This record gives sequence, structure tokens and C-alpha cells, in this order.
Amino acid sequence: MSDRTAEVASDLFIIGGGINGCGIARDATGRGLSVTLAEQGDLAQGTSSASTKLFHGGLRYLEYFEFRLVREALEERETLLVAMPHISWPMRFVLPLSPDMRFESDTPTSRLLSWTMPWTRGRRPDWLIRLGLYIYDTMGGRKILPATRTLDLTKDPAGKPLKPKFAKAFEYSDCWVEDSRLVALNARDAARRGARILTRTRVTSAERRNGLWHITTEGPHGPETYNARALVNAGGPWVMDVIRNVAHLNPTEGVRLVRGSHIVTKKLFDHDRCYFFQGSDGRIIFAIPYEQDFTLIGTTDKDHQSAPGDARCTDEERDYLLAFANQYFAKALTRDDVVWSYSGVRPLYNDGAKSATAATRDYVLKLDENGPPLLNVFGGKITTYRRLAESALAKLMPFFPQAKPAWTARVALPGGDFPHDGVAALTAALKAAHPFLTDYWAARLIRAYGTEAAQIVGTATTPDALGQDFGATLTEAEVRWLMSQEFALSAADIVWRRSKLGLRMTADQIETLDRFMAGAARAISPAAE
Repeated sequence: MSDRTAEVASDLFIIGGGINGCGIARDATGRGLSVTLAEQGDLAQGTSSASTKLFHGGLRYLEYFEFRLVREALEERETLLVAMPHISWPMRFVLPLSPDMRFESDTPTSRLLSWTMPWTRGRRPDWLIRLGLYIYDTMGGRKILPATRTLDLTKDPAGKPLKPKFAKAFEYSDCWVEDSRLVALNARDAARRGARILTRTRVTSAERRNGLWHITTEGPHGPETYNARALVNAGGPWVMDVIRNVAHLNPTEGVRLVRGSHIVTKKLFDHDRCYFFQGSDGRIIFAIPYEQDFTLIGTTDKDHQSAPGDARCTDEERDYLLAFANQYFAKALTRDDVVWSYSGVRPLYNDGAKSATAATRDYVLKLDENGPPLLNVFGGKITTYRRLAESALAKLMPFFPQAKPAWTARVALPGGDFPHDGVAALTAALKAAHPFLTDYWAARLIRAYGTEAAQIVGTATTPDALGQDFGATLTEAEVRWLMSQEFALSAADIVWRRSKLGLRMTADQIETLDRFMAGAARAISPAAE
């Protein structure tokens, strides 16, 4: 057994390499704390790579009177845009209006409206939606994003893909984010500031002993042990398993596992706006431009009963999303239009809501001070990950009086050190320096790596100078960067998490990439054989 207990104990040991764990790790290391983070798989391998990929306030959460959550998320949108303009950007959302659209029956707003205006019979009237959008525009201190406007769908290009019955829409602002890249960049920045990031490393036990947490892991080098002054459980859907089976404690809280499934289709429209569709069942879905040549449709909300790692988009969920979209699009979608699907499990704090849709999306932090502190993280959403990290550190600060104050607001992630509206200029500069790059290739590199794209391409004057070509503009130079800088170890890490190039690559190309990466990893660490 390799023994690392002789080392000075870390201030924090974090279980979980999703957005919450990596966000906490980055924040903590920037305050001068020593941090070790263990993730049982790849970074963002669970929920954090399976989101709808939006930085948004959560317009529908207003119906549940979750005003604090919405305000915090709205405030964060522009804070995050400034810090990561390469992987996040503004997007306009088109919300077509129809008298057929309904509330989910048990929302506080629907109950209030049914009591005060029973003649509405569960409908979402246009004036109420516009009121919600006014609140959405004003409560978050919006400065960069444009305000809501009304569209005439009979004249606006956004109406062209829709059925003729949709004549009017509201258009409002929210933001897109590359979710799994967000996680990787937080982990990378944490490591750059001194954190130890352990992937493919499962925590098998954690126990309090002599004023410290003693943690045992199982990873690439076998069992290892660590000490820490505080333990953070950011296990996401596995948060309860960590409490019960790793720390061997009896929890008083609970989580509700909710499966969110998405489908990706061939490109359904030519503009760069997103659609916000309201269903006759009271739910909503988005149809979003995706990876330049595709459309992302989602999400579902289904209670998930099996293991979190078993989440898959079922045939029923796929057909539900297709039928939902077909209420709006003029050209009917079929199963043949679906090129990919994915599903993730959201670990929502169990607040006793009647339905999965109604369960709170707010986060809850519970501190166990019965010995060295344990902080359990329940719930959360990707938009508020930075605020969650600040709140987590605020709970832990009494144990670390030497820690520096909060610092992450608007501080750039790696590659994000350029103006929030500077992507076009950065892309043009990369192309000018490397004329062999196609428009798609240059745009993809900037959207993934920002100012660091130039380091990946280096002094190359031809594609051959970037090494082996794996297809879909993925080259050896980029693969080696992802392995050395972003913890990538397998083809899936690159083509489905650090990027979505799996949509464009063949199975043979992905297998070739996997073999290359396995060989490169052995060359770096021969002892791993």
C-alpha cells in the first residue's frame, strides 16, 4: 500500500469532481487552503456533463416563488460571462405564445391564479408570462444582456420553423455554457493554485481520528491514505452513499434523484436563437442550436430509482421529447432524426415536493461538527456553482481563520482572459496567424480554449505540424494538451466531455484515439503497466 499519511494533512479533502466539488476546490485554494480532491471517474463524468448547458436564472422557478434562487442565478449570469467568455455566451430565447399552454397544477402561481381567476382554467396567460419576464429582466442587475422584446412570428425568421398557428412570441436573454469544460477549467485552475486533483480515484472510507479525517482511496496506484482537517462531500447523486457507506454516518437529510434526459437531432433551424416551448402538460423544454450542425432538445424530469451511473435516455423519454417538439415545429420529427441522446441524474434536496418538476433546484449545505467538520452538499444548479462554493467556504471559515476572503467573482478561468465580446476578434487573430485553420476549426478552438488556443497550435504552419489527425479537426497536439493540462485519460474524456467531437467522429476514429492515449499514458508513466 502506498502511504501518504506522512505528509502534512490537507485543510480540505473533497469527494466529487463535478462542478460543485471543483468549484469549491478552486475557491479554497485561492484562499490559501491546501486541498485534495478525489473523483471516482473522470471530471464531470456524472451530472455535470449531462445538463441542458445553460447559465440561466430559471424563468419557470418564479412559478414556485423561488425568488432568492432566481435572483442569485440572474446575478451570476453576467459575473460568469465575464470570467469565461470562451465557454459561455449570451443567447436569445424565443417563447412562442399559445392559449393551449398550461401550468403544472401544483405550482404556487397556478393555485393562486385558479383561486383569484378561476376562468383561466390552468392556462398561463400572456400577461402573466410578460410579468414574469419583466421581473426576470430587472431583479438580477442586468447590464450586458439585452431586455425582453415581443416578436411577430409571421415576419421574424424565428417563426419560419414553427407551425403557422404561432403568431406571437416573447424573446428574452439567458446564456449558454460548455458544462463539462467549465468543470475541467475549475479543476485545472485549482491545480494551478496548488490543489491535488485525483481522478479515477474512489474514496472507500473516511473516519474521524485524533482530530483529523483519515481517508482511504482506491485509484490507479492501488489503495492510498490521506489526512485532512475537514471533509467536503460533493458527491452529487452519490452524496447519500458517501454519508452512509464511506463516512458511516446516519443522515437526517435526503436527496431526490431526478433524471433529466436530452436528445440531439440534425439541425432544425438556421438562426442562432433558442426556443423555450411550453407544453400542454405544464412542463417546458428547450430546443437549442448545438455544436454548429445540431439541435439539442430537453429536458425531462423523471424520478430516478436505480444507481446514478445507470441513467439513460429511455425510449419513452425520447418519444416524449419528440412529441413535445412536434407541438411546435412545422416539420414533424421522428426517431430517425435523433443522432445522440444523454441523461444525467440531478441530486435535488428532498423537500417533499409532489413531483420531480416541483422539487427545489436550490442548494442546501449541512455542516456536521461532531469532530473534524464534514460539509455535505445537497442539490444546486450549474449557474450558481460559484455562489455555492462561496457559501460552502463561509461555513468552513470558522475552522480556518487564516483563509483569505472570497475572490472568484469575475476572475477569469484559464483561457478566459479577454473581453466578454471578444470571441470574433480572437478567432480572426488565430486564423490570421495560422491560415490553414478552417473557419469551423478556428472557432471550435477559441470556444474551447480561448487565449490558450494559440499555445495548442503553437508555431504550426500546416495541419501536419500538429501531429496525428484523429478526425473532426482533433489533432495530436490538442490531445496531448488535454492529457497534460486537463486530466483526460481516455477517448471518452475528450470526445464526450472536453468536447462533443464524438458527434462527428466514427467508432474507428474514437478507437484509434483510445489506443493512442493509452500508449501516451504508458510512455509518461511506465510504472502504470
